[in-house]
Amino acid sequence: MTTGFLRDQHFTTAWFGLVAFVWFGWAQEDPPRAWRGWLGPRSGLGVVIALGFGALTGLNRGEPTALEGRYGWFGLLVAVEVVAAGVGGLVLARRRASRWTAWWVAAVVAAHFPPLAVLLEDWAVAVVGFAQLALLCSLLPRLRGDGLPSSRLVGPVMGATLLLRAVVGAVAAVAR
Repeated sequence: MTTGFLRDQHFTTAWFGLVAFVWFGWAQEDPPRAWRGWLGPRSGLGVVIALGFGALTGLNRGEPTALEGRYGWFGLLVAVEVVAAGVGGLVLARRRASRWTAWWVAAVVAAHFPPLAVLLEDWAVAVVGFAQLALLCSLLPRLRGDGLPSSRLVGPVMGATLLLRAVVGAVAAVAR
């Protein structure tokens, strides 16, 4: 267990499963041929985790949460994330650099995880964010050179890290 709050554990596991599905879906924009067969099943696993742990979140709605008294900060953090991702995407589109949108959105998402970890009192969320930022930076040389949509590489990286965290969260919650 990475947090002492069962409800939060269920919710973050469900949420990471859902967003893994989304990132694996975005990866299907222009994947290398060899990757096409494994993107769909991993998306499916993300959905299964999201549905199962979404239901558990609902069933444990009355349990305590680390966000109690911090909902305003949580809302502000999410609002900043959404605005930063959206504005960055618009700037990239206007500069005719839309191929970088997936990378930009991924960087914003990863950067919001450390402060989210503080709010959720869950250090594993910060670990995911720092790992994603490192991986995203390591992709830059290849992305600069190939001229292809960044989703080709970013989607699988984000999907895999989020799915891994969802699976670890699921195992930890079930073991509890």
